[in-house]
Amino acid sequence: MSYETTDPNRVTQMRTGKACKRWLRGFQRDESGVLVGFSIFLFLIILLVGGIGIDLMRSEMNRTRMQHTLDRAVLAAADMSQSLDPKSVVRDYFAKSGLSDTLTYVDDDTGLNYRVVTARAERQTKTNFMKLAGVEALQSTSAGRAEERIGGVEISLVLDVSGSMGSNSRLSNLKTAAKDFIDTMDANTEDGKLSISIVPYATQVAVHKKLFDTLNASINGDMDVDTAINPNATGVDAAANQQGYSHCLHFSGSDFETTTLNPSDRWTQAMHFSPWSDYDGRDNDPKKLVSSPVCRDAEAYSEYDASSEVLALSKNTAVLKSHINGLKAEGNTSIDIGMKWGVALLDPSTQPIIDHLIDEEMVSDDFADRPTKYEGGDALKVVVLMTDGQNTSQYYVDSAFRTGESNIWWNDEKEVYSVYVGIDYYDYNDNDEYDDPLYYWPGHTDQNGDWQEGWYDHPYGNGVITTSEWIEHVEAYCKRYYTWGSKRGQCKKWGNRTSYEEITTEVSENGEAIRLQYPDLWAYTSLKYNVEEHYEPWMNDNDAWDDWYYDVRKSIGNSTKNARTKAICDAAKAKNIVVFTIGFEAPSDGRAVLKDCASTDAHYFDVDGLEISDAFAAIASSIAQLKLTQ
Repeated sequence: MSYETTDPNRVTQMRTGKACKRWLRGFQRDESGVLVGFSIFLFLIILLVGGIGIDLMRSEMNRTRMQHTLDRAVLAAADMSQSLDPKSVVRDYFAKSGLSDTLTYVDDDTGLNYRVVTARAERQTKTNFMKLAGVEALQSTSAGRAEERIGGVEISLVLDVSGSMGSNSRLSNLKTAAKDFIDTMDANTEDGKLSISIVPYATQVAVHKKLFDTLNASINGDMDVDTAINPNATGVDAAANQQGYSHCLHFSGSDFETTTLNPSDRWTQAMHFSPWSDYDGRDNDPKKLVSSPVCRDAEAYSEYDASSEVLALSKNTAVLKSHINGLKAEGNTSIDIGMKWGVALLDPSTQPIIDHLIDEEMVSDDFADRPTKYEGGDALKVVVLMTDGQNTSQYYVDSAFRTGESNIWWNDEKEVYSVYVGIDYYDYNDNDEYDDPLYYWPGHTDQNGDWQEGWYDHPYGNGVITTSEWIEHVEAYCKRYYTWGSKRGQCKKWGNRTSYEEITTEVSENGEAIRLQYPDLWAYTSLKYNVEEHYEPWMNDNDAWDDWYYDVRKSIGNSTKNARTKAICDAAKAKNIVVFTIGFEAPSDGRAVLKDCASTDAHYFDVDGLEISDAFAAIASSIAQLKLTQ
């Protein structure tokens, strides 16, 4: 049965529904769009993956920028040539890059010869695509560590120990300050990287015998010397033209124009003598060297311990501080010689000396390559020069009285001097001879207890003593005879008559007189004693002092020594050795010399009393900030 309607709307709905059904049946049968849905799904997947890549790329770009900033920051902060706070340098780099909020950690470790800077940074990058998967941000972390190290630090402490340092507690204040300086240096330096030499100076600078034996040093500096000197030798080594009492060098003016001290060069050995005292130690048992010598040598001069000598390249704080504790004040002031030795111990020319001291176990083998080269070396070289005074006279023995036989003879058994005067043309010795030798014997008691003094034809001990003895003869004689009677002619009264006979005998003098070499003479007999006891008794006083004191004792004065100090300081600074100077209650002349010697005005310190500790502390701090010049 069919049903038809005449309602137009109903007719339209019916037609539309049939059309939809036909379309749906057609679409169901049509396979031409079967991949579209899958394609849309793949597109969404690709879009998501691409979005993740974009988010990751943005995060990596931010991390790379942050890492690059951190790397540049720690490298700049670790540079020891810049004096700013390393942490501030890192923060400033991040601030200028707009990344201050990313810096999470920064730290530095700074020592005398190194600086290490460490930093970390973190940053979050918000995602545009990954947030669809629940990832709102990506975390980036950067870390970096930079370090700069000086391979080593070589320091020479050149310390004034002249007589004036014994006043006003200067020496005790110096000791405290220097020991604190050593502790500070040690605490801020890696083991084996720091070497400190202590150079005590007064009129001269003494070194250990084992160091001195490496030098080609002779009394007049005019001949080569075999360095294999007998370690037990004293007195004069005739073959080597070297005396074993003194281990100081007498430098010439040109030596101060260079930092080198080449052991193979010819050097002049300073004499062991005293220009000040009137002491004689030859008649002591055992005999003693003169007091207050120009060269305060510990090996020979027993009153001083090893602290009077240079201590070369040590890293042992206990040894260094013990050396400082032993310093004693005596003598004049030779800033130039102290500076010369301080600089020489930083100069590569002294490597053979240090190698020898390493072999002798006096220097650590950590320092086998020291002193390092100036160019291309890896060590910072520093001199700290201190004085409380100014350059004063440096005394030395004139070349005419340094070698050869003197005109003084010595009898060791009887402890008697004899002075050779010359030919006795006027028969001073009263022996009726007019061309024999003439000797003066200073007053002494001979073996018979008789006082001997005056003129003789030989030194005491090399001749005979003529003695006279009166022999008493007693004989009886008749004082009175009988003159009458049976007894006439007989003796009435007897008496005794005494007569005397002089008996002359000759006996050999005790002991033997030996002619003294000049180095031996001055080592035990001071110049003043020699004049007062051996020449003044028979010479005009002025002539005696002119001939045997002022002609023997020569000196180098203030102006020459100031010029030499300037020369060695300029030579050191030309080699980029950093020079700090300390004027410790010094006079104006001394302060001027020190200020000129310092690397800059900022490297010079003018202090009084306990302020010397502040000066050494400031120098210790400054060394840690020094520019790397190697």
